[in-house]
Amino acid sequence: METKKLQEIYENEILGEKKEQFEKYRSLILEYNQKYNLTTILEEKDMYYKHFLDSAAGVELFKPNAKVAEIGSGAGFPSIVLKILRPDLSFDLFESVGKKCEFLRAVVDNFGFQNVNIYNLRAEDCAKDSKFREKYDYATARAVARMNTLTEYCLPFVKVGGQFIAYKSSDVTEIDEAISAYKILGGKKKAVYEYALPEEYGDRVLAVIEKIKPTPPKYPRGQGKERKQPL
Repeated sequence: METKKLQEIYENEILGEKKEQFEKYRSLILEYNQKYNLTTILEEKDMYYKHFLDSAAGVELFKPNAKVAEIGSGAGFPSIVLKILRPDLSFDLFESVGKKCEFLRAVVDNFGFQNVNIYNLRAEDCAKDSKFREKYDYATARAVARMNTLTEYCLPFVKVGGQFIAYKSSDVTEIDEAISAYKILGGKKKAVYEYALPEEYGDRVLAVIEKIKPTPPKYPRGQGKERKQPL
């Protein structure tokens, strides 16, 4: 996404018509952060740029009414931000830490969100379950793991023809390092979108991996192999 377009989203929606919702979200983060340690980024401007605007960068990459799996939801970046901006999207959030799930449920309840489900489960376990495996138009994740590991967690959730959208830093070497992982898991690199957060808040990229064939049943491998022995 172009920086100019990102700035427009920031001014017109995050600080504009959706400002009340984002302030409510920020207040919930600050309230629960005292006991759940959700984020170290607490100053208002930092949170708006580094978390909210960065999460919003992928808002146009999801087709209307898409079903999205988010892996390692944490405090809800990007899922909650995307849901505020795109109420048409449906989300299943997978988070292994119980306290973070409690926070996410509080957010969903406070906002009265429809079609947002929270699962206190590990991605490597859920991805083997026929209820979740290859059932989503998209999987997404932000600040969870390196790309080769992250792809093994995420791509099994995506149906053939769908996409895995990863929020990453500007260092694209890990995206290229994962080429073999994409191939093994049934995907291919479709695009890498570079963008800069305004006011020198950092350069970032969105990596889009297209699912072109089913993921072999053995993946994800589980027992920590995704991190210890990445593809």
